[in-house]
Amino acid sequence: MSFRFEVDESTAGRRLDRALAERMPSLSRAQVQRMIEAGAVEVSGRRVKAAHRLRAGERVSGAVPEPVPADRVLSEAIPLSVVFEDSDLIVVDKPAGLVVHPAAGHASGTLVNALLHHCGDSLSGVGGVLRPGIVHRLDKGTSGLIVAAKNDLAHRSLAAQFKRHSIDREYLALVRAQVSARSGSIDAPIGRHPTDRKRFSTRARRGRHAVTHWRVERRLNDLTLLRVRLETGRTHQIRVHLASAGMPVAGDPVYGGGRAVTRALGLERQALHATRLGFEHPRSGEAVGFDSPLPDDLARVVDEAAS
Repeated sequence: MSFRFEVDESTAGRRLDRALAERMPSLSRAQVQRMIEAGAVEVSGRRVKAAHRLRAGERVSGAVPEPVPADRVLSEAIPLSVVFEDSDLIVVDKPAGLVVHPAAGHASGTLVNALLHHCGDSLSGVGGVLRPGIVHRLDKGTSGLIVAAKNDLAHRSLAAQFKRHSIDREYLALVRAQVSARSGSIDAPIGRHPTDRKRFSTRARRGRHAVTHWRVERRLNDLTLLRVRLETGRTHQIRVHLASAGMPVAGDPVYGGGRAVTRALGLERQALHATRLGFEHPRSGEAVGFDSPLPDDLARVVDEAAS
């Protein structure tokens, strides 16, 4: 699909990637950025970066690449806990420790490898060769519910819902704090940490809008179990926001006090679980929702902290 438009006053000053993502809601901003990096987009006949600020009168043109068949990633017989599945999508309860998609250092043994074995050729190609069917992600150390698309219709519908922030997403987070308030919200932009590019921070120079809501589920001795609802979906959002508010996620080796704290709790990952996932079914339009209870390793920590 090709596109071409002239930048008007309402679009002038906006980043190229943001302007394109708004014009093509079926594509995520990350997908648009990959298109720009691959040279599939030109501004007045020249290649520019995703951060290029558009000027009135410039002509933006390009083409959305055809989906790449997922035949370069191996399918692997990795067990999956399937919560729901039909011809359009699959909802999986991901265990902690499972990486979502192949990347540097994780060429195999990922959720994508498992989905290719389970679903065969019926995965959306919109995400590209390394992320077939993947609409959103969970960190390696986070367990819980994740949805994957089996066709492009489902992928575009789900991606649009994530973009509108209409997806119902709730997490259970065990935090290292005695939280006295019953509930609260954290509204703070998130961006790359100013000195550590592998981390994210609320003190970044150019953070993106991020909102997290939380309420106390259970108070324990030195810990508190929170139910967290995402209004936006930034990388590491819950972990960064809760840590910035003095409520670091227990067992988080990056934002929660280091590996010594993780070992003291007997955990091998951060105490964060995607417990609720709800959305509008791409084909029927029906509201569907799925729930996953706290997994055994986190339930054990809760029981021990309560005793």
